[in-house]
Amino acid sequence: MADKLRITLVKSTIGAVPKNKKTVEALGLRKLNKTVEMPDNESVRGMIRQVSHMVKVEEI
Repeated sequence: MADKLRITLVKSTIGAVPKNKKTVEALGLRKLNKTVEMPDNESVRGMIRQVSHMVKVEEI
């Protein structure tokens, strides 16, 4: 496992399920094409798995 993950929002949350919208916000992503760096742990991986169709993930 990498030390950190770079997560980018690549699909809009408009029309998404409310649970997925809240997950994207919990990851710290507010706008399209914005990127955040999060620690690589099980809770973050679980959130990414839930919204994998909306984000792009890179290991740092």
